[in-house]
Amino acid sequence: MKEVRIELKYSLIIEATADASSFAFYSPDLEGFTGVGHSVEDCLYKAKWGMEEHVALLNERGLPIPEANPNPTVTIQNEMRVEMTR
Repeated sequence: MKEVRIELKYSLIIEATADASSFAFYSPDLEGFTGVGHSVEDCLYKAKWGMEEHVALLNERGLPIPEANPNPTVTIQNEMRVEMTR
């Protein structure tokens, strides 16, 4: 079996939404980085390139750039449900 590696510099959380064709993602390591995709694979692709663009934007604006995570993880989970209170 061929080993598959996902090359990300920061951890990523992908959340399945109530809409079966929509996923949200964000990085707990990279403040302000979020996105949406149509599949887990789409999220991974968008996150890989989006993280690089986000870091470049932080650099361009002279903002602090977090150190790359030496052991980034990818977590796929259902979105957190928020209950409405009265």
